[in-house]
Amino acid sequence: MVDVAVEAKREADGQAEGKGWLRQRSEPSLVEVFRSVAVRADASTLRKFASFMGPGYLVAVGYMDPGNWATSLAGGSRFGYALLAVALLSNMMAILLQHLCARLAIATRRDLAQACRDAFPRPVAWLLWLLAEIAIVATDIAEVIGTAIGLNLLFGIPLELGVVITALDVFLILWLQNKGFRWIEAFVITLLGVIAVCFLVQILLADPNWGDVIRGFAPTTELVTNPDMLYLALGIIGATVMPHNLYLHSAIVQTRAYGDTMPERREALTFATWDSTIALMFALTVNASILILAAATFNVAGQTGVEDLGDAHNLLAPLLGLAIAPSLFAIALLCCGLNSTVTATMAGQIVMEGFINFRIKAWMRRLLTRGLAIIPAAAVTIIYGEAQTGKLLILTQVVLSLQLPFAVVPLVMMTASKDKMGALVSPRWITALAAVVAALIIALNVKLVVDFLMG
Repeated sequence: MVDVAVEAKREADGQAEGKGWLRQRSEPSLVEVFRSVAVRADASTLRKFASFMGPGYLVAVGYMDPGNWATSLAGGSRFGYALLAVALLSNMMAILLQHLCARLAIATRRDLAQACRDAFPRPVAWLLWLLAEIAIVATDIAEVIGTAIGLNLLFGIPLELGVVITALDVFLILWLQNKGFRWIEAFVITLLGVIAVCFLVQILLADPNWGDVIRGFAPTTELVTNPDMLYLALGIIGATVMPHNLYLHSAIVQTRAYGDTMPERREALTFATWDSTIALMFALTVNASILILAAATFNVAGQTGVEDLGDAHNLLAPLLGLAIAPSLFAIALLCCGLNSTVTATMAGQIVMEGFINFRIKAWMRRLLTRGLAIIPAAAVTIIYGEAQTGKLLILTQVVLSLQLPFAVVPLVMMTASKDKMGALVSPRWITALAAVVAALIIALNVKLVVDFLMG
């Protein structure tokens, strides 16, 4: 009789185990930290929200990684503040997609990788897994190169050696994870704070025209009529959403020990959305700061062709008149690289466990992912020299572009399914908006890939 009452309550609440799955849920990914962060039911709203803060900042790391810096530098140095509107638009797209990740996780108790495995026939799921793994390696290559460049600019360490040194952060991640997931979040947020301070100081030194900055957030017709500006705008939007972030967010949201009733899960979704939205607005601030810095220094001085991270570092001192400026730039880049490697290796574990339910020791998974990234990065650096690392960075972005539709489309499809999501299915207006965003991102990424292949 009690069981019937419980089932009736679940039905009334619309509690979703979902009837539209081919396979049942398995053990969660990152099981060592699953539901490890307590959320007190009797806590105040502010304290509950504080309990949910953290995952959004790990996600935000992917939106300000070294792979995005060159685009912002190029946009600011060439067109001043005009592309700030594009940075804002791309950030709004990211906020929507990350909300869908949290919604999927809280509604189905699955991360995106597990959901793909359970929703699609096995051959399709394995294909999606293979593509996701390639994207993880491509992401990690970009982070390894970015970290190595940061070490080179800050300490003069040769890139070849810097690439190898990046393997050591694997042990840092393992040490932090053994102390608890909150320690990983604290580490990432601390480095984000260092990045923000570095750019704040540099912008104050550059003293931009704040009226032009504000006007830069308003879109202009030149974005469409100027082919060169349009191309850079496409680059900013196309490189914004990283596939691994979608898998990552849908898993780490589940580190919170929220309740299983529908009101508790709705509350968890609200807090998780606020967490990711605030964190991504912080990421927008950092990305906009890079663009503003480039506009206020390089563009004003007539240096309109700055795209390389090393060139930007070398030009800052003479333009700003202080030796500390390039050091702050290098410190921020190094922090970005370290943060990005933390989240990329974690995403690699989520993808492997979620798609094929294959579980190995955390240290082994991280060494495997990092090894696959270090080998090509080190080989290119040693054989071809520093100049070719930029081309390798571009190639990794193309690989990510190719994989992106295979993460975004399943996410939008599943969050729109009542059978899979139950009462937490996405409202139709969110689904429609997400479909438009997905179509736009895919179209832009296809264009970027075609342009790359066509030279």
